[in-house]
Amino acid sequence: MSRMDTVNRILRDLQTGTPDVEGCALVSEDGLMIASALPQHIDETRVAGMTATLLSLGVRAAGELERGEVKQVLVRGDSGYALMVQASNGTLLLVMASKAAKLGLIFLDTSRAATQIAKVL
Repeated sequence: MSRMDTVNRILRDLQTGTPDVEGCALVSEDGLMIASALPQHIDETRVAGMTATLLSLGVRAAGELERGEVKQVLVRGDSGYALMVQASNGTLLLVMASKAAKLGLIFLDTSRAATQIAKVL
């Protein structure tokens, strides 16, 4: 099994194995989509660009507020959550979850998936 096949399997397992995860993606820090398990109606290019923008804003805010290195970025909207964590050097794992999601479980499963991805890459 190739590295990309393994990464895609990890993303699919995260999406199907964690309740309320609607989609996930692995994105480079410069905004390029590497792999995804997103719903059909979501534009992958837009997701990749937004992920890179969120990282940039998070890094700037953490620096200005003297909070150290960014570990995760969480966006909460009326329809749910978007959680972004570093998967490996230069890559970000984005997880989209419904508003009914149990955030503790989402954090745990996202962290495990990021660790698995880091081992593959």
